[in-house]
Amino acid sequence: MRSKWAALLTSAALVAALSGCGGGNGGDKAASSSAEPQTASEQLVVKASNWKFDQEEYTIPKDTPVEIKLVNEEGAHGLQIKGADVKLSNGKTSKIVTLKEGTYEMKCSIVCGTGHLAMTAKLVVK
Repeated sequence: MRSKWAALLTSAALVAALSGCGGGNGGDKAASSSAEPQTASEQLVVKASNWKFDQEEYTIPKDTPVEIKLVNEEGAHGLQIKGADVKLSNGKTSKIVTLKEGTYEMKCSIVCGTGHLAMTAKLVVK
């Protein structure tokens, strides 16, 4: 009986931890998305490997359609950009966005191991 309770509590904790990662769009810095499909004039490629992105800071131009693309070089990772309505994971590897000036927090949106919480970067839009 005790082992059944332990297994149940462990499962519940795992579900809670996984559902707590990612979620929410954060703020209102992002430009409104239109119903028309956008064509990107620039591309930002973010490469992810175990517990780090290839850069600590990325820069893109403001008010310009940019395709943000995630490339997993090692491990399974996702990309969430708070306040920019960007969440790339589970087969969705790119998104075109037009952002307003500001600094956005980027983080891995898939629990990827011991270094997951430190897997962050900045996106500077100017």
